[in-house]
Amino acid sequence: MKATPTRACVYVGCVVLGALYCLQAPTATGVSWWAVALLATLHAGGERLSGPFYPVLLAGAFLLPPSAAALVAVPGALCAPVGGSPRLLRRVWRAAQLVVAVWVAARVHEALGEQDALVASDFPYALAPAGAAVLAFCLALTVLDAGILVLAERVPPRRAGRGLFLRSLAPIAVHGLAGLMMAVLWRSPYGPVAALLVLLPMCVSWWAFAQYHRERAAHQATIRALVQAVDIKDGYTRGHSERVGQASMMIARELGLADERIEVLRFAGILHDVGKLGVPTRLLRKNGPLTPEERQVIELHPEYGHEMVRGISFLGEARAAVLHHHERLDGSGYPYGLSGSQIPESARVVAVADAFDAMTSTRSYSRARPVSVALRELEKCAGSQFDPRMVTALARAVDQHGWHPAVTADEAAAPAPRPAVAGAPGAHR
Repeated sequence: MKATPTRACVYVGCVVLGALYCLQAPTATGVSWWAVALLATLHAGGERLSGPFYPVLLAGAFLLPPSAAALVAVPGALCAPVGGSPRLLRRVWRAAQLVVAVWVAARVHEALGEQDALVASDFPYALAPAGAAVLAFCLALTVLDAGILVLAERVPPRRAGRGLFLRSLAPIAVHGLAGLMMAVLWRSPYGPVAALLVLLPMCVSWWAFAQYHRERAAHQATIRALVQAVDIKDGYTRGHSERVGQASMMIARELGLADERIEVLRFAGILHDVGKLGVPTRLLRKNGPLTPEERQVIELHPEYGHEMVRGISFLGEARAAVLHHHERLDGSGYPYGLSGSQIPESARVVAVADAFDAMTSTRSYSRARPVSVALRELEKCAGSQFDPRMVTALARAVDQHGWHPAVTADEAAAPAPRPAVAGAPGAHR
């Protein structure tokens, strides 16, 4: 939510107003405020240690009236660590989102089942309202998340909610089962102490999950460092890797790929030129034409890059894109001269994104071309150099969302353009 658009801020404000209504809505008398305080403390601790801690929130939805249950989410959401900026807006958004979702879940549970079902441990009866409450909780989070994606990140509405609900339903259902167990034990003769025992195995699993995410964050930091090193080495293409990652993501979305593959293709675009760290700087910055020997040295960069990233397991097919993004459909590319369907799909996506950004950016050996001209060049080479599906997908994405390439060199100082190899688009260093 960096540089958050005004419409997204208005949306967050509306959700905050909805959350305030949920917190002050009339509630039943005789609320156990010590239970609210204990659950809020447990949730805040879980949020600080491992991120979203839904079992406690859902236990509150099963045990408390709606407005009291919604209050449980506030301290943890406001105190939890957040990534990115603006931090305050992110915290307020998270708190408001959870308040609304918990309130909806508690209202559904209240409407479909009596609290006596928990006291009597009537599981066949208690499971139905609890399941409906978990479903309502998941649906509320999905709708609110989809709204912020549309308004803050310009994700098309038809894609914003795709996969969000199904991806989150299974883990939230597990959280809901743990929350129901907490609620039943809480109302049993053994009391809250027994209910807290349910959290022990959950905390262990959360810790393991958090370790996985820390490892993934470390890998991403490594990727960022590699890309920054490439940008420093080749000043004329600074920002090129990020833009190729963005263009690759646009193509992948237009192709309707799953969210996981879209993320992998973004990494593929970002890392495609990391092998340039093994190429002499004088060749990358050379103003004049390259000799055949110099070009052979530069054409080794896909293999250098593949060696650098092949140990990063979560990249998956991104590694193939790093190795093969300079292959051509007609078999005249490098490093292995693959043709047609022999070229991995990820490499065909990155090849188009790479050539597109290369043509629309000013470099030491060529001036930037207008976006429309670059797209026409890609279409001319579709079928021989580039996969026509990828070219069409990029053209549709640019037509729908636009493209605002950054100038990566001083245009006033840039020399007149020269063809790199046989005038082929994307035949760049």
